[in-house]
Amino acid sequence: MTSLGSLTEFVASQDELLREAALTLPHEFSRCTYTLGPIRQAVYLCLTCQLPRGLCSSCSIACHTDHEQIELFPKRNFRCDCPTTAIPHGCTLHRSLEEENRENSYDKNFRGIFCRCGRPYDPKCERETMIQCLACEDWFHESCLHLRPRPSSRESSPVPEHEVTDHGNDTEDNQSEASSSGLPLPLISAEDYDAFVCSSCVRSIDTLRRYAGTQGVIMVVRDTEDSPWRKLGDNSLCVDAPTATEDDLLDIDDSLAAPGQKRSRSHSFHSEEPERKKQHISPEPSSPCLAPALNPIAQAIFQGSQHSSDTKAPLAEGDVFLTEGWRERWCRCSRCFPSLSDRPYLLEEEETYEPPEDPDSALSLEELGMRALERLPRDRAIDGIRAFNDMRDDLLAYLRPFAQEGRIVGEADVRQFFESLHESKHAS
Repeated sequence: MTSLGSLTEFVASQDELLREAALTLPHEFSRCTYTLGPIRQAVYLCLTCQLPRGLCSSCSIACHTDHEQIELFPKRNFRCDCPTTAIPHGCTLHRSLEEENRENSYDKNFRGIFCRCGRPYDPKCERETMIQCLACEDWFHESCLHLRPRPSSRESSPVPEHEVTDHGNDTEDNQSEASSSGLPLPLISAEDYDAFVCSSCVRSIDTLRRYAGTQGVIMVVRDTEDSPWRKLGDNSLCVDAPTATEDDLLDIDDSLAAPGQKRSRSHSFHSEEPERKKQHISPEPSSPCLAPALNPIAQAIFQGSQHSSDTKAPLAEGDVFLTEGWRERWCRCSRCFPSLSDRPYLLEEEETYEPPEDPDSALSLEELGMRALERLPRDRAIDGIRAFNDMRDDLLAYLRPFAQEGRIVGEADVRQFFESLHESKHAS
């Protein structure tokens, strides 16, 4: 703590800290989300606890305050592990001990590893913005997506695994250029797209693979190993874009879709919704296919034929960046719809749980103290007021010589006052 010129400066600095705290943590963290079941919510990985398990926002603050944590950001269908037998550290918000969550999925993010390069994440050293994949919710470096050169300070990455995700999420995620300060602007800026899907997920979603490289479904490719990376499918959207014919669609190598990924077309993720809403996300079997014409470059990439003649390095990974309004542009014919309906987030925007707002977050320490005082029994409240007044009088008497002599009140002076107060309390 640096020396402060006056009590006015000290009070002003405390007020500013309170305002910053209210903006940073505006929510109320008094309820564990376990009882809400599997939901999409912000998840925190506790590195201090023995098993790699996830915590809700409330438990990360109320139960694991002094533990080392990594924020994993939103994960869908996740239930808080804090009150379960998987974490020996008892939950202070959910008192009943629950069985271990069997339905949660723990990918490599829960080992602190992200991106196809497999690098552990260190927020203190990481220079790049990372982007979250809409589908698998893994995170990718912009350089690993070929959006910018890899910063020279980064170590060389392990061999790619071909199995991860990225970002594309909401406001913070869309601050690519700003948060990667000191680095060149990315090939695709945050304003150019609305969502991102990594190559592994694109290959497993038949309809998205068909759309890849067409208008509004941007890919990053290069013509040769030495040529610069460029955008594919970045043309302005036009209403009269050609659609794919049935023959075009049959040219796709359907073996690229992951086995077992397709479900029955009758499966509906909104079975309890009104019929009117169900019609909005239902297939239109009587309609012709309205998917755009296949992009031959994109399809060649997915069929594995686009490789450099000198090395095994691909000329594209197969990641896609979806531009604004992408959900409204899907074809909903009987061929295109099934692989979309199996993944509701491709049809409708997901809700992400946030803790309720804290009504006390904007209150000062004095206001919070008075509110707590009002809730005490009358005799204890009177004792508390007397103790406060005694401390106030002692503090004013201690600081008066400083004011009279124009001396600066430093950290050592404040510590000396409270130490003497503590000693006098024990002596009496």
